[in-house]
Amino acid sequence: MRVMAVGVFDLLHAGHLHYLEQAKALGDHLTVVVAHDDTVRIRKHEPVTNHDLRRRMVEGLKPVDEAIIGNSPDVSIYDILPKVDPDIIALGYDQEHAEDAIKHKLQDLGHRKITVTRVAGLSDDLDGTRKIIARILELSQNKA
Repeated sequence: MRVMAVGVFDLLHAGHLHYLEQAKALGDHLTVVVAHDDTVRIRKHEPVTNHDLRRRMVEGLKPVDEAIIGNSPDVSIYDILPKVDPDIIALGYDQEHAEDAIKHKLQDLGHRKITVTRVAGLSDDLDGTRKIIARILELSQNKA
């Protein structure tokens, strides 16, 4: 079974590793789609590291078989599916994707064999990039 995971992966942390371990456990081959810098800028924030470096870092993680850079925001996110050819799309516990909307869009596009599943989160208070940055800022202010 081929699994696809997606994300920004800016400042890799334990939450990312947990997500990818959970995704890999769903199949034999894990392809990770790392968000394009322009997509990150539009949907989240200015990335700390560029997509080429983020792809290299993600690809170096043990559960990952392949990491690719996602489409720019002017291309449908679903256009990458023929390249990856997943059986399963694994969503992170905190990703704001609506599972039902993705399932319906996959159906509409003729990708009936792809299942969508959400993996469990990591029970750690520093399981997200923004949480880590906030903690660093808090610690630096306490020292001042």
